[in-house]
Amino acid sequence: MAKGDVDTYHEDGRWKNRPEGNQQASSTHDTKDEAQAQGREMAQDRGVEHVVKKQDGTIGEKNTYPRSRDPRDIPG
Repeated sequence: MAKGDVDTYHEDGRWKNRPEGNQQASSTHDTKDEAQAQGREMAQDRGVEHVVKKQDGTIGEKNTYPRSRDPRDIPG
């Protein structure tokens, strides 16, 4: 992850968001959807990548904000 990227992950039965470089989660949620929405907003505000992990810890998706910063030139 680049400096400041936002990571959405599952830990201790809760979904959490943590910007890279922080020791602790910035937000904690009951559902993945809630955490993902908050993480997306954090990434958009910071202009960084949002990495959403699956419950098993593997990467489920990555989204770059703003879209123009995405190094890959493909739709989606």
